[in-house]
Amino acid sequence: MAVKKPETKTEVKKETPLVNGRAAEIKRKTRETDITCKINIDGNGKYDISTGIGFFDHMLESFTKHSGIDLSLVANGDLRVDNHHTVEDTGIVLGQAIAKALGEKKGINRYASFVMPMDDALVLCAIDISGRPYLNFDYDFKVERVGYFETETLKEFFYALSYSAGMNIHFKVMDGYNTHHIIEAMFKAFANALKIATTVGRDASEVLSTKGSL
Repeated sequence: MAVKKPETKTEVKKETPLVNGRAAEIKRKTRETDITCKINIDGNGKYDISTGIGFFDHMLESFTKHSGIDLSLVANGDLRVDNHHTVEDTGIVLGQAIAKALGEKKGINRYASFVMPMDDALVLCAIDISGRPYLNFDYDFKVERVGYFETETLKEFFYALSYSAGMNIHFKVMDGYNTHHIIEAMFKAFANALKIATTVGRDASEVLSTKGSL
């Protein structure tokens, strides 16, 4: 007589879903740049970043760590020309990824501001994830470069990010003389403001707008 094997049940472990499914991947390829970006709004600040510009990588890593967003970003650009296309297009792709990951923006705080002290530097960043782009960046750097990073491209980065994400971004440099510290304070202030603004509040089914959408 054949012995019947006992039935066994295989448990399928389901991953805990992200809040609002808040992860996204964006790819952008032009004659000037080839960029792949993956983000998870509800991450742990993990990063894997390579743009070919050391200081810019450092700033994006600081942004990731302080926002809590997981970010994987590889950018290959025409650095033989200058930094401009790589930095600007990274802003475009990162903004698109943020917008895609947030989806309908239900339940998010939407608004936030943060004042970041960093040694001599003191920088305020205020944001509104409104669906309407706007950048207020009224600061002229006293040096042209930090490492191989061209300081004038920073405004282009945040301009591109604000427009592709549909976000108001306001910066005020309140104090500081060291350019490295000022720029790093900008990235960290933005990171912390974004962390607060993207946090889901009391009602995860509603959009914080009388219009009903953002």
